[in-house]
Amino acid sequence: MKEIKAIIKPSRLEEVIRALRQIKDLPAMTVSAANGLSAEQGTFDQVVKTKLEIMVPDDLVESVVRTIQNSAHTGLAGDGRIFVIPIEQTVKIRTGERDTHQ
Repeated sequence: MKEIKAIIKPSRLEEVIRALRQIKDLPAMTVSAANGLSAEQGTFDQVVKTKLEIMVPDDLVESVVRTIQNSAHTGLAGDGRIFVIPIEQTVKIRTGERDTHQ
């Protein structure tokens, strides 16, 4: 299982969500506002971004990454970045069930 974390332009959020909804068996996602500091030309300017966090089985990783990349792309600076991070373990808070991704 992997966590896919994507930092995108807020204006692309609806398009990204619309595209992700087309992926069969995609679990839930978390969406939050993110404030970043961009190091452009030696200065740090604050930029507003949107962060998506999605835990997916290994077989969906490439499809999700490609979908986010294609739907978030504008071709302009600041389109964002996608991170793929291994998940060691999950725990359901309500039940205490562990490794629910297997």
